[in-house]
Amino acid sequence: FPTRRSSDLVKDRIIESIALRKISNNQKGSIICLVGPPGVGKTSIAKSIAKSLNREFVSMRLGGLHDESEIRGHRRTYVGAMPGKILTLLEQCKVNNPVMLLDEIDKVSNDFRGDPSSALLEVLDPEQNNKFTDNYINIPFDLSKVMFITTANDLRQIPRPLLDRMEIIDIEGYIEEEKLEIVKRYILKKQIKENGLAKGFITIDDDVIKYIISRYTRESGVRQLERTIAKLCRKVVKEMVGNPKMKPINLTREKVVEYLGTEKYKEEPLDLNPQVGVVNGLAWTAVGGVTLEVEVSALPGKGGIVLTGMMGDVMKESARTGISYIRSIADKLGIPADFHKDKDIHIHIPEGATPKDGPSAGITMTLATISALTDRPVPGNIAMTGEITLRGRVLPVGGVREKVLAAYRMGIRKIILPKDCKADIDKIPENVRQDIEFVLVETMDQVIDIALMEKE
Repeated sequence: FPTRRSSDLVKDRIIESIALRKISNNQKGSIICLVGPPGVGKTSIAKSIAKSLNREFVSMRLGGLHDESEIRGHRRTYVGAMPGKILTLLEQCKVNNPVMLLDEIDKVSNDFRGDPSSALLEVLDPEQNNKFTDNYINIPFDLSKVMFITTANDLRQIPRPLLDRMEIIDIEGYIEEEKLEIVKRYILKKQIKENGLAKGFITIDDDVIKYIISRYTRESGVRQLERTIAKLCRKVVKEMVGNPKMKPINLTREKVVEYLGTEKYKEEPLDLNPQVGVVNGLAWTAVGGVTLEVEVSALPGKGGIVLTGMMGDVMKESARTGISYIRSIADKLGIPADFHKDKDIHIHIPEGATPKDGPSAGITMTLATISALTDRPVPGNIAMTGEITLRGRVLPVGGVREKVLAAYRMGIRKIILPKDCKADIDKIPENVRQDIEFVLVETMDQVIDIALMEKE
């Protein structure tokens, strides 16, 4: 793939684990937790690990698990008693050292039947699991030879004591270039075969695949993309049944629109001309990075602050922090000191029906407010991301790779980033990195100097 994917970190970590066990003959080790959006290959990585180690692979789905006895088993005094799932899986695979995947560990819940996450502590803790006792068997069993791998979508949902036992490895979403390669190398061939077509019966050019990716699917993983390719194959099969002499087909954009219908997602081009009170921000979502046009109007009023666009609590606090910072440097900017008494400030982020939250838009909302109050425009070909403090410091944010790629798709070639995000620039594909000018800042004063133009 064009970039060093986070799966390489998984490979490095597994090799380290194998080397450690080989040298020290020590079966203990930290539990690996693969964290990332749905459909990015967390379960596939776990299966690949088992295959490369030549071990049996078993998996246990934890989504919705709420009964502690499903882990520890029931005591034999109960009617219908049976062992817990851990020992049941070991019995099925007939070895005591498989690779065991505990899938969706962040979806575990609890109720009056007990707390399964507490039972998992004994399973996953290397200091305890050599004497794991199932209530049904009632004999200590050594789980230390089992290689546990867990997966999760959201770390915030995992109880802290459980999280403390695991080593977190982030699996990032795929970028467009990576999805293109996945379709060409894997998905298209798989779907042609599964739909009973001859090898190479359907061909799709790279630009058409990119069109499908950007206009019909919007996700971090490739599940929806695979379903879309499968739908195209089914449409071809349907045509072929009516016309048995049909020749191999090359799908064009026109054919894709005919088969899939109108585009689901449309990317409106950004207005790259300088505007007053409008600044391009960058945000991270579960389906990748997006650009946000932050709009601010300063209206005659009584000092009210109006925040619209389905902002979350974090984003609202960032907006209020930015306004307090502007008040502290109002004289330097040439803004009347009492602007907060006779001006209503309305901050809006378009697509009001889409919830938005996070610290990424702090400096964006602050600069847009300054632009509206001073009537000085901001260039439309600049985008930015970063959090602001009351003293004007710019704090780092996450998701830089996805955000930069989103800006690049929209034609932006200059991006302002917090200085502490410098290391994240290396994760961006080289062809994108060379086309973009990155400006690293530590304070809001630097952002103002770079992005705020003089009055026309």
